[in-house]
Amino acid sequence: MKPGHYGIAMTNDGFLRPHDNTPFTDSANVPVAGLSLNDGVPIPKRRVWSWALWDWATQPFATVILTFVFVALYLISDSFIDPEIAALGPDNQLYKNAIAELSVSYGWAGLLAGFLIATLAPVLGQRADAFGQRKLWLGVGTGLLVVCTAGLFFVEAVPSFFWLGAILVAAGTVFSEIAGVNYNAMISQVADSKNVGKVSGLGWGFGYLGGIVALIIVVLVTELDFFGMSTDNGMGFRAIALGAAVWTVVFAIPIFVSIPSNTPSSAVQKSSFFGSYVVLARDVRDLYRNARQTLLFLVAAAIYRDGLSGVFTYGAILATAAFGFSATEVIMFGIAANIIAGVSTIAAGWLDDVIGPRRLILFAISGLLVAGLGVFFLQAEGKIIFWTFGLLLTAFVGPIQSASRSLVARLTPAGREGQVFGLYATTGRAASFMGPAAWIGALSFAAAIGSTNPTVWGILGILGIVFVGFLVLLLVKIPQNAQRS
Repeated sequence: MKPGHYGIAMTNDGFLRPHDNTPFTDSANVPVAGLSLNDGVPIPKRRVWSWALWDWATQPFATVILTFVFVALYLISDSFIDPEIAALGPDNQLYKNAIAELSVSYGWAGLLAGFLIATLAPVLGQRADAFGQRKLWLGVGTGLLVVCTAGLFFVEAVPSFFWLGAILVAAGTVFSEIAGVNYNAMISQVADSKNVGKVSGLGWGFGYLGGIVALIIVVLVTELDFFGMSTDNGMGFRAIALGAAVWTVVFAIPIFVSIPSNTPSSAVQKSSFFGSYVVLARDVRDLYRNARQTLLFLVAAAIYRDGLSGVFTYGAILATAAFGFSATEVIMFGIAANIIAGVSTIAAGWLDDVIGPRRLILFAISGLLVAGLGVFFLQAEGKIIFWTFGLLLTAFVGPIQSASRSLVARLTPAGREGQVFGLYATTGRAASFMGPAAWIGALSFAAAIGSTNPTVWGILGILGIVFVGFLVLLLVKIPQNAQRS
């Protein structure tokens, strides 16, 4: 590649950008990847830490709300089923079936969220590149996530409030994903081609560590009986949701202070909102014609990431409904899981830069599948199996997510980060029906065959989705200079 061939110039966001409309390509080398333009350009450490802290800021929604506390212990609980059935107790089959029905209903809310993300994420990411609005849309998404999280305070422990809770959680997922598109795109402002694996791992690791602290706070507040506050009508869980919203506000501030806005990119066509869908269609066609390996990776990642989303979404539900974990046990499991995931993800970031992200993803998926099958086939041994294989499984989830993000960054032409990460989110959400559908299908099959523990079958549906993504990833050939630094 000849110096100056792409008309590179310094912009006011502090980084280099090309002037031309850099194409997608499947050539041996990615042309003018945004990360490579940062090679040799000093990046302030404060900017890197501020970027990573956003993962810490938003982690309570993923850890406390979605996975271990609010949804698993409150929304999918006997507080929201017929009181007469709830009175029968968790050993009664009608009780188990009613909880499973709540899980199915929650799955439908997830499907709706997936549709909205699939239709909005790529266009908003594209427009953030074209108009220099990356930080604006990060702020909008983060702010609306805070509103949805705080809104869970109003979800009372009455069956009629179930859908309010499910819709607010689904909406929070949408806004979190929209913010995440712009957050992921910002990695081109805090990393270069030689350390992107470490930086991506730092962000994911920070998220898990934030989850640990948030869960420990939940445990302490619970042990202190919420400082004497009444916990009737679900008030304890509702207060936790309000606390998670405040957490996000406080720790999200640094990224908006330390990282400058991106400048409008000439690599992305400006258009009206609805015209952006025409541009999107053109870009997908461009990917199909000129960069099919990149498109194939987006498809593979969409599939296995939807399976990983199912792990987060339904993991604690499995713990409570299938293995009989108490509220305290779920939270303690969550703390242990986040410690393991945080350490493994930060360590895997180094490995990403050494062996390449694709190899790391394939290895981690293999480990996850083995651990997940252990949970299902050894379920009769009880809680010890979920503790053992469930924690082993969490060691692989973070590295898969982190390495996938770094690989997308390595494949992205300069000036098109928001657009490509928008496509990354969209392809993920285009497949987002697969996880909930697999979960619903597995539970329905288990009920049809008269399983006495139908909820545990859901893990087979989730693992099936991950395995399909693994098979597709085996077909992907990554350009040489995107394999590793």
